Amino acid sequence: MTKTAIHVDHIARIEGHGNVHVVIEDGAVKTVEMNVVEPARLFESMVRGRRFEEIPYIASRICGICSASHVVTDLRAIERIFGVQVSDRTRALRELLVYGSYLQNHATHLFVFAAPDFVGMKSVFPLAEANPELFEQALALKALGNELCTRVGGRSVHPITAVVGGFTHELEAGEYLELAGKMDGARVFAEAALDLFRSFEVPDIQTAGDMLAMVEPGYYPVECSNTARFLDAGVEFDVNDVNDHIEEYMVPHSAALLARVRDTASPFFTGALARINASWEHLGQAAKIAAAKAGLRPPERNPFMNNVAQAVELVDALDRCAAICRHMAADDISGSSEPVGFEVRAGRGVGFTEAPRGALFHELELDAQGNVVHASIMTPTAQNVANLEADMRLLAEKMVEAGAEEDAIRLEIEKLVRAYDPCLSCSVH
Repeated sequence: MTKTAIHVDHIARIEGHGNVHVVIEDGAVKTVEMNVVEPARLFESMVRGRRFEEIPYIASRICGICSASHVVTDLRAIERIFGVQVSDRTRALRELLVYGSYLQNHATHLFVFAAPDFVGMKSVFPLAEANPELFEQALALKALGNELCTRVGGRSVHPITAVVGGFTHELEAGEYLELAGKMDGARVFAEAALDLFRSFEVPDIQTAGDMLAMVEPGYYPVECSNTARFLDAGVEFDVNDVNDHIEEYMVPHSAALLARVRDTASPFFTGALARINASWEHLGQAAKIAAAKAGLRPPERNPFMNNVAQAVELVDALDRCAAICRHMAADDISGSSEPVGFEVRAGRGVGFTEAPRGALFHELELDAQGNVVHASIMTPTAQNVANLEADMRLLAEKMVEAGAEEDAIRLEIEKLVRAYDPCLSCSVH
């Protein structure tokens, strides 16, 4: 018997800490494990007993990149419990806030974490030396995301202006127009980034599981819907019923709390690729043309194409945010962003947004005084880990069958992990 063990004891260029172990015996892949070695974060315990006003600010500390998404997701959960209906203007500001984190995350992931894989470099530093203009433009795009979050949310991370029912501060018309101009100026680079990532060769595999994304008729949604859809199964559900459709479970080899479809016990994928497959027809015209030019059209099931999907979302986010800013400056979006009145009451609600890395669910139960009785947070990476393991197995089997060397298998598995854009720190509860 011949036995080969492939170990990656620390996966570089991802958020958090994780290892990969693959065992091959007699030419067959026997074991594929993604070992998340992060300690428990305990955020759900931290918020128990706290007043509802504190929860978004505590939960935003889960992630520095996705903090805006955690704030908005908690606010949506609380507002479902209290029966709060926010204005269109508040929704537009929240969309700007979430898209600011998209610009931050996607620019960082694509150029700092993923790009070195495809140009034969071990880190971003040689890439920055070899192509300083590319690197500076990528950092400028991330900085624009930081600025959008700062202008709308009060800070580039852990926003403070978004509250239950509205915002405590809003920009002046001139500030909106200034931001719109910067968004327009960044689009040329975003389109070039899309062409660059589509030019990279990737293994031809099809993801093992279903895909999950927010859906909304007539829109490319990131925070405006309470409906999620499993794309392959065609199953839609209100997010208050999320526990009827998704179950979390533990495995001995990982600290992450994994997720699977409850009815079928199968894994699933959430993220930019799932969003584009779900809402392709609602992408903006520029993004759709750029995506089609790059060869990305649904149904696309190669998980490596998540990189390309994020590049498409950069183009779409810039166009969408520029349009929102112009509408806000012209007072074309109805209502006031000032917080609306509400009555505190007991109840349970699930907030749902599309964070940069995928579907994000916050389940809250409050007592009559507005204190948290129970909280559960299901992050995108926690949902993706099981599907990532399954896809790593598919990739390893394909490469073993083709007679690939051990180093080549190791490299492609690392590239696959990075294509998922995981935040392993956020995958533990």
